[in-house]
Amino acid sequence: MRPYPGAWWGNELKSLAELGSDPNSGCGARRTPQRSTDLGSDPNSAGRANRAIGNELTAIHWDAAWLQPWRDVGEPVARQVIAGQPQPTALNTAASTLWPAPNAAPVKFVPQADLPPGMAYEKYIFKSKQCPTREGLHDFFNGLAWLHFPHTKARLNQLHMAQITRTGIAPVRGPARDALTLFDENAALLRAPDALWQALLAKDWARLFGELRPLWAQAHLVLFGHALLEKLVYPRKPITAHVFRAQPATDSIADMDAWLATRLSAELLASKPFAHLPVLGVPGWWAGNDLPGFYDDASVFRRLLQ
Repeated sequence: MRPYPGAWWGNELKSLAELGSDPNSGCGARRTPQRSTDLGSDPNSAGRANRAIGNELTAIHWDAAWLQPWRDVGEPVARQVIAGQPQPTALNTAASTLWPAPNAAPVKFVPQADLPPGMAYEKYIFKSKQCPTREGLHDFFNGLAWLHFPHTKARLNQLHMAQITRTGIAPVRGPARDALTLFDENAALLRAPDALWQALLAKDWARLFGELRPLWAQAHLVLFGHALLEKLVYPRKPITAHVFRAQPATDSIADMDAWLATRLSAELLASKPFAHLPVLGVPGWWAGNDLPGFYDDASVFRRLLQ
């Protein structure tokens, strides 16, 4: 896969505190996309709004290495949204192709307005098997995550509901729901040789990307978090994934999804079983990371705190 040739753009993922504790949110704040014009009461405004928001998706560079597992399904969905189709409709069309049998899809995508006032987002999904979906990049990638990792997304939803049942909706989520949200938003899944994983845990960047660089050919990295994928539409060197070590039987997304869904628990995620990886440092994922000095930036490739 050829490296993505873009520039250092975009904003960093907001902290969990910034993501908010809106009871209608299970995966960060349910933000309303900004529009460039006031569409007023024009009867054609809804269609123009869809097209305006769909234009966000034109910024996606589908030749980026990290998007290859998502491209076959995601690119046709993006084309439909860019052409003016509501995002939930385009995602449902893809779902009906993947699961042709009636009611076989893991969720039905519905407009955000279908979420009843005061009902928690995760609770609504759990009870109705419908996923409120806004227009724009964030929920686009969340929809793709449901289409690629249906078992894992359903498991995360179940774990959120278990916490909600236990503690209710509080102003602050607590460590278990924070961990679930962090995984959903910003996780990456890595199957790699032990030496590579240990160097990543130790933040031994010189060894990880120098001495062990050939071992990356034996590794398989898949970005899972939808906020992580959203950020990388405008790649920037400091964008960092929370990496979870995956050990499925094969590198297929279906095997990874099945393995992960049986592995995840609130207790496991609350233990913070993550390594931190600046994504554009992955060999072959960025044209500049084979140049001398790329990994010397201590503000990005930070040392492990003792």
